[in-house]
Amino acid sequence: MPLTSATGVRDGHPTIEVDAARYLGLASKPEHVASRLAITYTDRSFVPLPDELAADWVATVAVPAFKLIRQRQGVQQAFASIGTGVGLDALAAIETLGATRIGITDVHEEVVSTAVTNITRNLRDPFGIALDAGAGDLLSPLHPVALRYDLIYENLPNIQIDDAERIAAERTSSGHFSPRTEPVPDILQMNFLALHYLALQQAPHFLKPGGAVLSMLGGRVPLSLFQEIATLAGLKSEIYTYGWKIQAMPEEIIRGHAERQRDGYGPFHFYLAARLADAFDGVDLESSGARALEIEDSIASDRLAPSEAYEAWKRGEVIGHTFAALRSWVG
Repeated sequence: MPLTSATGVRDGHPTIEVDAARYLGLASKPEHVASRLAITYTDRSFVPLPDELAADWVATVAVPAFKLIRQRQGVQQAFASIGTGVGLDALAAIETLGATRIGITDVHEEVVSTAVTNITRNLRDPFGIALDAGAGDLLSPLHPVALRYDLIYENLPNIQIDDAERIAAERTSSGHFSPRTEPVPDILQMNFLALHYLALQQAPHFLKPGGAVLSMLGGRVPLSLFQEIATLAGLKSEIYTYGWKIQAMPEEIIRGHAERQRDGYGPFHFYLAARLADAFDGVDLESSGARALEIEDSIASDRLAPSEAYEAWKRGEVIGHTFAALRSWVG
């Protein structure tokens, strides 16, 4: 069940209101996006969680990384998002990265068209942003634009399922994906990292010189595998930020990992949220990437197998997982 309820209906779809300053962690009202964001969502995208920020990917994971990139690498004028969902990642990039050229993709046309509406109607100056959007696989919808980007952001689904009916019925653009035909190294395939690898393979054709990809990765597998994705894709990389969040949609996600682990994938792991809160107490964003392996080692004995995490969740425990923002570039 979603943690946030719709506050209205727009164009036949539920719409929620998001306090932009709170959601983006701003000290004052936003400069480029509306103070109150009207965000419409479809059945094919994750519902934003403005009232449960600790479970929301954009607010908890992407936005802090965007701010750090702005601080270290400067303005990212051209920004692309693979699998944009409702478009909040693009709005965050406009506000925090200073982006003025936006490219967005997702696999469903209705998701893309809704994201375009969400982005354009929530800008203070709609004419100040150039927006390219397309439905399709990974970066391919942006091929006709022939534009290169300073930063490509991806937060892609992890769980591959073969059931066509389930693919059709569920929020598959955000949670699951169909089997791929491209060759993917077995170690990445077995650890649910296939789409991230394929995105990194495509990325060099879309990056400006000095540009980078920012991959959002749920830390349900060892950190060492994350940098292996970039290495196998022919890129250099660094763990840019490391942290933790509450597991959103726990029944679906934890149960899905448990099912696939029984099929021989993984192994995967989760944690009690309280243990993660203790482990990350006092860890600042700027040093979190450099300290990632040290922190991972410190909580290794607290890992829960997906089946254990699922049973703990059913008992009322709050379950979390670590995450890493992986920054990759052409070496």
